[in-house]
Amino acid sequence: MFVRTASERDLVAIRALLVETWHATYDAIYGAEHVTVITDDWHSLASLKAQLARPNSEFLVADDGKRLGGMALAAATADPKIVLLNQLYVSPDCQRQRIGQALLDEVEASFPEMRTLRLEVEQANAVAIAFYEANGFRTAGRTADCGGSSGWPALILEKRLG
Repeated sequence: MFVRTASERDLVAIRALLVETWHATYDAIYGAEHVTVITDDWHSLASLKAQLARPNSEFLVADDGKRLGGMALAAATADPKIVLLNQLYVSPDCQRQRIGQALLDEVEASFPEMRTLRLEVEQANAVAIAFYEANGFRTAGRTADCGGSSGWPALILEKRLG
């Protein structure tokens, strides 16, 4: 798979990837019905199209020419030295193939002024936490409202760069 910038023509495949990955990851935590409600809102085509147009952001996909195996979305804050990794998801059947690593590497390369890469992760998502910790992230705090609109608690992880 190679990593490239997403385009509008990718949105249907990105949505399918997110729905599949969210159900595989979060059904056991939140229940399938609740995950469907979330993905129908957060990962609707309209929502994804708006995210694609966000200023000071990078919307990436991992593509092998036949399918998308992963995606990532990151955006600079008001301080360009701090970038938020809003999403990084790899299809369940593509995990452990370095796709997440490739997406993370490209996010880091996309923001030359960045000194801190920050993200929020569900506390029960041990696989994601292990991935981020193996890639240099450390716990920097907690939030009671993951993503600013969920009402779910989450860990805040940060990676210091350069």
